[in-house]
Amino acid sequence: MRYIILILAVAGVVVSSLALQVHYSTGTAPCDINARWDCGIVNHSSFSEVAKVPVAAIGIAGYLVLACLGFARLRFATFLAAFLGFLFAFRLSMIEQYGLGVWCLYCAISQAIISLILLLSIGWFAVEYLALKRSARSVGAERAAFGR
Repeated sequence: MRYIILILAVAGVVVSSLALQVHYSTGTAPCDINARWDCGIVNHSSFSEVAKVPVAAIGIAGYLVLACLGFARLRFATFLAAFLGFLFAFRLSMIEQYGLGVWCLYCAISQAIISLILLLSIGWFAVEYLALKRSARSVGAERAAFGR
């Protein structure tokens, strides 16, 4: 599971890097599809930065953290980071929908990636949790059998 999360996190870094490139470019964005899908409008809006840090750079850092946590098999930390990343991306999607009225293709792909990472991390953590509960039950049964 950690390798799938690692691959998705690397894909997230790539997509966020493309969005960061659009943020700093002055030309036409490669994902300028039509009036509803334009990465340039989204990445040049006032919502594209948090405390003067581009949202795409925050995405790159977040995906790198997720990759490290997943690779280190820190399942609960991976879940928490993915949940926070999902909430952040969801907030940005709501800004795109209701604040700007324009969608960014890179942002939509990033939302899909963080959603997948969140679902995988929930499953990964649940499997570990259930295994620990099963193990605790078997240890309890052994103690009861030996009268300890």
